[in-house]
Amino acid sequence: MSLFATLSRATALALVLVMASPVASAQLQPTDAQRHVATEIADSLRYGHYAEVEFDEEWSKAAFERYLDILDGQHAYLLRSDIDEFRDLETRLDQVIFDGDLDRIFALHQRLNERMENRLEWLLAELGDGLDFSFDSDMRLELEREDVPFAIRERELDELWHKRLKNAALTMSLSDQDDEQVETTLRQRYEGQLSRVRQTEPEDVFGLFMAAITGTIDPHTGYLSPRQGESFDIQMSLSLEGIGALLQSDGEYVKVSSLVPGGPAERAGALEPADRIVAVGQEDGEMVNVVGMRLDNVVDLIRGPKGSVVRLDVVPAQAVDMTRSQVINITRDTVDLEDQAAQGEVIEIEREGRAHRLGVIKIPTFYVDFDAWQAGEEEYRSTTRDVAQEVERLKQEGVEGIVLDLRNNGGGALQEANALIGLFIDRGPTVQVRDARGRINLYGDSESGALYDGPIGVLVNRLSASASEIFAGAIQDYGRGVVLGSSTFGKGTVQTMSELSHGQIKLTRAKFYRISGESTQNRGVEPDIIFPSLFDPERIGESSLDNALPWDTVQNVQYRRYGEPENFMESLLSRHQTRAQEEPNFHYLERQSELARKLREQHTSVSLNREQRQREMQAQEAEQLALENQRRRALGMDPLEEWIDARDEDIEEEENTPVDRAQVLEAAQVLLDYAQLVEAQQIARRQ
Repeated sequence: MSLFATLSRATALALVLVMASPVASAQLQPTDAQRHVATEIADSLRYGHYAEVEFDEEWSKAAFERYLDILDGQHAYLLRSDIDEFRDLETRLDQVIFDGDLDRIFALHQRLNERMENRLEWLLAELGDGLDFSFDSDMRLELEREDVPFAIRERELDELWHKRLKNAALTMSLSDQDDEQVETTLRQRYEGQLSRVRQTEPEDVFGLFMAAITGTIDPHTGYLSPRQGESFDIQMSLSLEGIGALLQSDGEYVKVSSLVPGGPAERAGALEPADRIVAVGQEDGEMVNVVGMRLDNVVDLIRGPKGSVVRLDVVPAQAVDMTRSQVINITRDTVDLEDQAAQGEVIEIEREGRAHRLGVIKIPTFYVDFDAWQAGEEEYRSTTRDVAQEVERLKQEGVEGIVLDLRNNGGGALQEANALIGLFIDRGPTVQVRDARGRINLYGDSESGALYDGPIGVLVNRLSASASEIFAGAIQDYGRGVVLGSSTFGKGTVQTMSELSHGQIKLTRAKFYRISGESTQNRGVEPDIIFPSLFDPERIGESSLDNALPWDTVQNVQYRRYGEPENFMESLLSRHQTRAQEEPNFHYLERQSELARKLREQHTSVSLNREQRQREMQAQEAEQLALENQRRRALGMDPLEEWIDARDEDIEEEENTPVDRAQVLEAAQVLLDYAQLVEAQQIARRQ
């Protein structure tokens, strides 16, 4: 970089700072509306939450620590002296919320803003002086700092941010950006963050504080500001024009938590849970770096009119380095019931010279057209009605069993889970719901007769949640069929939305229990036969969430068993394992899961030396590439030259990815085994 360029940039930076100083963030103060609603929220938590919440000193300490974690979880801005100055809050947050005395809470956030402004101005000054692109030191940057004590002196944080700045520049440089592009991108990132800090509003502060308060009780209880409440209502009505993905904050990054069934992102096949979004661009516009950007601002960038295209720069979930990003295009669209409708197919399996036909019904969500239902229309759409039609069609095609595919089904209408169970049992209870007072309501199927009494298999994974778990658990408890796949999410709580004088509160009010008396909360449903999975239960699922309510039991209810699948489990498992040993995709899933876990455990720091960083990246990706190509060769597919191309190859395939399809095919095989074993037992009993 020339001296003239360096001086020009420094001068420009100075001009920007001088011009920006008059609009530095004003003193943040709580509004009267926020003071009042704080007491409403406190009363709601005390008297309305499912759990018995003790607002004592122990709770206050936990809430204070959570607030600090939300404000500065990586301990990168605040000093220990800052924390000590506000230590009085540690034992009196219960008084704060019940009295609506928010001044000290806002003052702590104001201190954070001041520290962040100073740090971002410091970073911009560093950029103005010009970056060192040599990358030849032996330094490493620790990636997780939650357990590192808050710094005592400012120079400790200077050292940390020197490394962070170096790492950011190296990451971009390894992504084929030249020096000028790197500096420009970083300057835009930090200027954008500085602008957002200076635009902090009282509602932002209040929302973060309430997230700390409610998050100490359970992860699904939360305050929604008037703006957030409006977005929630739009989302629930399925009229939101976007990509059909639910996002969450993950440190500086925005992470995909789940995909809306039938939505644009799921249909495109380019986005997966746990992917991180690092930049967003419109169809013809420049990419906007969103690292460090607030979640709601990122959502606003992604949202747009139906038919328009949004570009996302995404780091795949399985990538171990942030340099391995891909730009994907998704056409925005609305999601309607037709996109989420259950769909069936017939799979043929050849055994001993005979063709066997098994049905598979994919159920993306538990949906119902509430408007049509409430209007009294007879032909309204629902999960149960659509599945019933598919079952009738499959019966006419002579299937020997039906697999119900609930993978990635995050739940939906409880009435539909209840009604769907009724298609496969004569009549009886389906789920118990316990409220905060300990009262239990029993739901069940009251109609006699079953639409289908043949062999049933239920295929689930880590993203099968809530209503999906109720269905799978009931099928398992009734002995009605075999549950296959991986442990489910573990979402066994019920939330309601209530209006406040300012905003809304989503409150956990009840808990689901299986008819056996076991909760689905936290543990989920454990399959009878487990398939390997790439979803890490330490990162995805109820048990991975802070302060998730515990698993427990209530009294079981009386119900009849339809079968005893457990008596055949040893034989079913043996046959499954024999097939799995010869199935390349199952080998891949098992080994990829182990490899991903190992790489995450190793990836606790990154080298700031270019050559060392490249060697580490190449070694990690070589392992991933070798594993992927081993699978591809076994399937007769062409090997890849680079691991990062694996997802693109899968998207281009006509059907679901081979790994995804392998689980469906194996579920059909297991169900056929089960059907034949049951038939053999029945024949033996008749003789």
